[in-house]
Amino acid sequence: MYAVSPLRYPGAKWRLEKFVHSVLVANKLEGGHYAEPFAGGASLAISLLLQNYVSEIHLNDLDKSIYSFWQSALHQTNELIELISATPVTIDTWNEQKLVQLNKNHATPLELGFSTFFLNRTNRSGILTAGVIGGKNQTGNWKIDARFNKENLILRILRIAEKRDSIHIYNLDAVDFLKVCNTKIPEKSFVYLDPPYFVKGQELYMNFYNQEDHFHLSNFVLEELNKPWMVSYDDVPEIKSLYSKARATEEPYLLPYSASKERKGKEIFFLSPNLDTETNLIHTSTRTKRALGRRRLSYLPAAENALKSKNFRPEVDDLA
Repeated sequence: MYAVSPLRYPGAKWRLEKFVHSVLVANKLEGGHYAEPFAGGASLAISLLLQNYVSEIHLNDLDKSIYSFWQSALHQTNELIELISATPVTIDTWNEQKLVQLNKNHATPLELGFSTFFLNRTNRSGILTAGVIGGKNQTGNWKIDARFNKENLILRILRIAEKRDSIHIYNLDAVDFLKVCNTKIPEKSFVYLDPPYFVKGQELYMNFYNQEDHFHLSNFVLEELNKPWMVSYDDVPEIKSLYSKARATEEPYLLPYSASKERKGKEIFFLSPNLDTETNLIHTSTRTKRALGRRRLSYLPAAENALKSKNFRPEVDDLA
C-alpha cells in the first residue's frame, strides 16, 4: 500500500506494513489492537487498519499540534476539509499559520490542527519548525504547494475518518501511554515504538528526547510493558546498550529522515521476548529501486515472503 497518512513525517514507517502484518500473523495477533506511543503521522498504524490487519488502533502523541490535527481529522472532519479546500497555499498563509503555532495555547483544536497540517505539507521534510519549501522568496526549484495536492489529501482524510470509531487518540507522555496499554487495551494487542532518534532527534521533532528520557523509556519497555512490542531506533552504540537485553535485528537498514538525499540514517529493531519468532531472526535482503536504493533488513521467518512483495515500495511524493 502507498502512503495513506495526510501528514509527512521524518522516518515514516508505513513501508513496514507487510513486515508488521507478518509479525502479527506469526503471533496470532492479526485482528487485534495496535498501539503507537509516538504516532506522528501514524502512517503504519493507518495502513494496518485500512487493510483490516488490526481492528482498532491507539495513537498517542505528546505534541499538542499533532494531537490537535488527529482530533480535527477524526471529529471535525468537515470543518477541516473546508479549511483545506478554501485556504490559499501562499506565503501569507504560511506566515499566518506559523503564528498559530507560536501561540498554540490560544488556538482552538481545529485552528491548531489545520495549522499543523498546512505547515506539515508546506515545510521542508514536513518539520513544523523548518523553513518553507522553495524559501520565503519562492526562488527554489520546488514551490510552497509542491506537496499540497488538495484533492488527494482530502481523500486521505475522508478515508481515515470513516474509521473514526476504530481510532483512539491520546495526548500523553509515552511512558504514561504505555501504562494505559498495560491495563486498558486487550491482551491481543501489539505495541510499536518509534521514539525520537537518539542522534538527530532535536533537529527532527518538536518533542525530542534527552539521554535520560531514552533510558526511562527503555527501562519501562524492558521491565514493565506486558504487551508484545517492537522498537525501532537509529543504530548507535548508546541505544544498543540500552536495549542489550532485547533481541535485535542482525543488520540495520537505510531510511531517509529528511528531504536531503545525503542524509540517510541506519535503523535497528528490537523485539520483545514474548513474541513467538520460532527461535531466531534470520537475515535476508531486499531492494527497493524507487527512492531508497539498496537496503538490508532482518526479518522474522514468516515475514520473508511478504517483504518480497511487489507492493512493498515507497511513495516518492511523501519521502521529502
